[in-house]
Amino acid sequence: MDKLQDLDSFLKKVDKISELVKDLNSSDVEVQKNAIETADCYIAALDEPCRTIVNKTTINTNPPLQTSLDLQNENPESFMKIIERDAEDRSVKRTAKANKATVFKDKGNEAYAQEDYETAVKYYSDGLAELRDMQPLYTNRAQAYIKLGKYKEAISDCEWALKCNERCMKAYLHMGKAYQALKKYKESRNCFEKIVEIEPEMEKMVKEYLTQVDLEEARESQEMNARQEFDKGEGNGTGVPQLLEKLARPGQIPLYYCGGLEILSQAVTDCTAQTLFRLNNGFSIISSNDTVRSCLLQKTKDPGSQELCASALKSWRVICCGNDENQKMLMTFPLTRQSMVHLITSEHVAVQEECLELLNVYSRMPHGRLLAIDNLDVPMLVRNLMTCISKPKQQQNTAVNILEDFAAEKKFCIQLRDVLTDSVILPFTTLLRNFSESNWHVLASLISAIGCLARDDVICHSFAHDPECWKAIPVAIRQCSACEYKEVIYPLLGLIINLSAITSPIIQEHAVSLCNCCLGLLRDSDGGVITRATGVLSTVLPQSPEAVQHVIQGGAVRTMHLLLKGTGQTATKYAIKTLTVCTAASHLAREELVKSDKKLSILRNLLASSCDEMVSGNAALCLAHCLELEGIGSTLLGTDIVLLLLRHAAGDTKRTDVRQNAAIALGKLCRSEPRHMNKLRELHGLEILHSCLKLIT
Repeated sequence: MDKLQDLDSFLKKVDKISELVKDLNSSDVEVQKNAIETADCYIAALDEPCRTIVNKTTINTNPPLQTSLDLQNENPESFMKIIERDAEDRSVKRTAKANKATVFKDKGNEAYAQEDYETAVKYYSDGLAELRDMQPLYTNRAQAYIKLGKYKEAISDCEWALKCNERCMKAYLHMGKAYQALKKYKESRNCFEKIVEIEPEMEKMVKEYLTQVDLEEARESQEMNARQEFDKGEGNGTGVPQLLEKLARPGQIPLYYCGGLEILSQAVTDCTAQTLFRLNNGFSIISSNDTVRSCLLQKTKDPGSQELCASALKSWRVICCGNDENQKMLMTFPLTRQSMVHLITSEHVAVQEECLELLNVYSRMPHGRLLAIDNLDVPMLVRNLMTCISKPKQQQNTAVNILEDFAAEKKFCIQLRDVLTDSVILPFTTLLRNFSESNWHVLASLISAIGCLARDDVICHSFAHDPECWKAIPVAIRQCSACEYKEVIYPLLGLIINLSAITSPIIQEHAVSLCNCCLGLLRDSDGGVITRATGVLSTVLPQSPEAVQHVIQGGAVRTMHLLLKGTGQTATKYAIKTLTVCTAASHLAREELVKSDKKLSILRNLLASSCDEMVSGNAALCLAHCLELEGIGSTLLGTDIVLLLLRHAAGDTKRTDVRQNAAIALGKLCRSEPRHMNKLRELHGLEILHSCLKLIT
């Protein structure tokens, strides 16, 4: 490795000599002659005098019988075979060294897995003694050095790894960590950002590392500023160390500690005070206090103890609010992790309120959420939050906001998958059946939180296949309709649309009941409710032929036709899909649509103006259904229907469904009324229609 350039030069010469050997063995006399001249030049170059200042000439007591030049002149082929054999020998030796180095690497990996980092470093070093340009040995040894706190050595190894492979992401990763440990934050960021340049798909992972660098730099800055202000006697937090000394006194009554914590909460008004609390071991002082521990664990429930418990939670909230490092520190104590989950359901209002406010501090920001998810009992946390939401108390809104914030994290959803029924679905469906004027305001937020959870495929599947959920939803819709709780109806319909996108026998069983509720909502004065009710029909109807017949008899075709005259893109998408499902299943539905629109102008307008693939495809398919009625093709004579369908049939090859449906409609149109064939020929459409046949077949 000390002479990588020499190595590269040598390998290039080997390649040139290999080509030379081929030319010397060529049957072409001219090529062979040129090769001999080139070989003479190489050999002549070997006779150049040494240019070193120090004379290192030694007497060779056993001179060769022939010089290389004489050997070349007498037998050039023999000379080139010697060169070729030498290259082969070097290759064999390198392979043997690589095998030995790999053995050492494997032993080093085993030692690293056993957390014996010193031994791992030794084995990796032994491997590098065998093969100096083996990149994995450098990155592995760098990782072991980081574990040993030898950050400069780790950086050096990463630099050597990059000389072996300039795109080595592991080298940049370990080097970034080492620079971060050395508090060289700019260099650390540069290393992590280099990973994204090499592999853009690693952006999410790199973002997490960059966040850690930012947090570490902020922590160092906070502590430096706090020490400077304390030394100068400036700021409101300078009294924090004295307050902690008083709180550290053992054996005092709860009222003493309660008063001290209240004073502490008032003294912590800025980042400096928060940092001084951390630097003076404040978290340990409070958590290790036997009286405070007893209150937090609810071993005593007298009023004084409950007040102390609330004061401790409040002090933690004030100390951690907006301070990432303090949030991280607080989560290192088992007492904290346990009390933050269990005290949510405390019978003491002040304790419950302070516990929820503390959790709310963590739930507001991604870093805090991940800290809580990694350290708290998530299933128990959700179960207790749902219990709190189910009871009509002032803390309902805070509890549901916390749940909604956490639901945005994938890790949170993953931990809920196996306990979803007991922790979420059961209390949610109970609330749907029994909500009243006292808790309807929180139900809308809870439904939004459930919607966030349902973005997870596994959770969505569990909801879609839960019978109790689909029994409760129609009950809730009817209650909301009767009381005009539109704030609840709107998010509930959105949740149904998402859940019913999954095919489920449970949904099919309750489809008629759901669709009946939606038919009633189609007469609502709120356009948003009408749109979402239509959306439910569009997702539920394909799962139930019985429900399709029910909504047709309920006048859904006429309503969908009216909706299509509007301008809302979402409403149009839902309405045309619902109409297509109805016309596909029912002769009556087709007749009703044609009765409302004899020349199917609504469908033609959609084909002419919509850029949405789903809308265009369903419009073409719905038109094809209507063309099965006798005489419809004749009523469309003189319209632009052939041109519109032909345009879609010859459209973007990626829009396969649209092209297929348009081709089907064209075929039915010409069969219904042969005179449309003349127009098709004028537009040279037969060739286009023929090319679409393979899509249909």
